[in-house]
Amino acid sequence: RQAGALVLGKTVTAEFAYFAPGPTRNPRNPFHTPGGSSSGSAAAVGAGLCHFALGTQTIGSINRPAAFCGVVGFKPTYNRISKENVIENSTSHDHVGFFVPDVGSGEPMARILCANWSPFNMAQPHEITLGIPQGPYLARADQAALDHFYDTADRLAAAGYQVKEIDAMAHFEDIYHHHIVVNEKDAADYHEQFSDYFHLYHPKTMELVQDGRKHSRRALAEGREVKRQTRRYLHQLMDQHRLDAWITPAATGTAPQGYTRTGDPVMQLPWTNAGMPTLNLPSGLAKNGLPYGLQLAARANEDELLFMIGRGVEQLLEL
Repeated sequence: RQAGALVLGKTVTAEFAYFAPGPTRNPRNPFHTPGGSSSGSAAAVGAGLCHFALGTQTIGSINRPAAFCGVVGFKPTYNRISKENVIENSTSHDHVGFFVPDVGSGEPMARILCANWSPFNMAQPHEITLGIPQGPYLARADQAALDHFYDTADRLAAAGYQVKEIDAMAHFEDIYHHHIVVNEKDAADYHEQFSDYFHLYHPKTMELVQDGRKHSRRALAEGREVKRQTRRYLHQLMDQHRLDAWITPAATGTAPQGYTRTGDPVMQLPWTNAGMPTLNLPSGLAKNGLPYGLQLAARANEDELLFMIGRGVEQLLEL
């Protein structure tokens, strides 16, 4: 508001930013999920109801719905945007980010919301090196999504980007396990203050709390240490191969049909775990007419570089 924005209202989320879906529909096809947990924000921007909407991501709750609804979604470096007054899902993993129609619309918002924002000048494609993390993580995407992703990577390479396939995250299942443990334990600890109202909770939310009660403080500490190790590991790979950013599918496929689930957030998990900034860019349509997304991930605290790369890639994908 201080910067001149007109605030239209509060958008719908999945209950407590977890997996219990709200009434929001996908603006690209109302018989499909918009994703979650930031479902209302992604759908509002996708439907043209607003130019900007805030969201949160604990696993994949910004970039996945952005991909499903065909908009740009930005998850910054962990804590780059304040979490003040956010109802927590996981204090260890929660990120505040946003949705916009295009990368250019996002940069003015990033300058306002991210402290000490200092944008990069545009670079030529041949000056930018992008990595594809080959291994069990990437194998989580379905074949149609992978085919589209590799076609997109070929377009980037043909335009001059340096695209490298890198063996990465052979231990992905360990990263995944510890992320879920931390999420469950954090959620259980936070929601104990609302225990008088547990009878009003959706079964999926109560399952999260009950699962979290089973984990020890030691398991929480171990999971948080894995977070730190994951960031170091991914940064070291980037340094070793001189990468500016990673590229991956933004979701395992297009938005699932129906409203009872919000889709699989696994493609966001390692980058959220590491607290690295990510950007979803619409990258084309599937045969069913639903959007695919391309996810870019940069080193922690290189959000400005990520936006610069995103501007150039977006221009190419729009051709």
